[in-house]
Amino acid sequence: MLNDFVYTDYPSLARHLQSLADEPYRKMQYKIVPGVEHILGVRVPKLRALAKQIVKGGWRACLADLRDASMEEIMLRGFIIGYAKMEQDELFALIADFVPRINCWAVCDGFCSTLKAAAQDRERLFAFLQPYLQSSREYELRFAVIMLMDYFITDDSIDAVLKIYYRVRHDGYYVKMGVAWALSVCFVKYPEQTMDCLKTGGLDDWTYNKTLQKIVESFRVDDETKAVVRGMKRRAK
Repeated sequence: MLNDFVYTDYPSLARHLQSLADEPYRKMQYKIVPGVEHILGVRVPKLRALAKQIVKGGWRACLADLRDASMEEIMLRGFIIGYAKMEQDELFALIADFVPRINCWAVCDGFCSTLKAAAQDRERLFAFLQPYLQSSREYELRFAVIMLMDYFITDDSIDAVLKIYYRVRHDGYYVKMGVAWALSVCFVKYPEQTMDCLKTGGLDDWTYNKTLQKIVESFRVDDETKAVVRGMKRRAK
């Protein structure tokens, strides 16, 4: 049973992960997470539950043993880092070790949403993210974009975050999509400030139009506002 799992060694963990696999889900994941070579097909709630079991015991040994042999192993590593109790210095060191392992949007976004412990020191976290915002690597930059979205769209940070998003320059699809998603969240929470930024014209056409699309798709934006946003779309030149 999932709730009875105790980490002892890597082979037993690998067998356990395989036992949790769902073949139809695995096939679907290959379609929505392109470019990843090895997917077992374990659903995220099961991975999260497993991580919570592992952090009750020898989680450091588990991190040392993991081989990142599948998307699920990488994701499990990230969840363990996020859920385990430790000092902030160790946590930020483990985050820095993990970020280069991110190989898809699913690993990135799941990891970010689990790092609530890092957000307890928002000043340190904000400073930690700055080098990643300058990275030329697609998923390192997406990591920073999504972390800002998850933890810094707040009264005291919104102006700085909007400026950062407008300075992001990268051709990677998952960076642009991350910025568009984040800006749509900014719009829901801070419509006036975000609208002012949208009107400045600083975004490339694709990211700008995708941001508008995601705002229109939001259930938290009223129909009148959606009509205005639809009318802001840039047309192909």
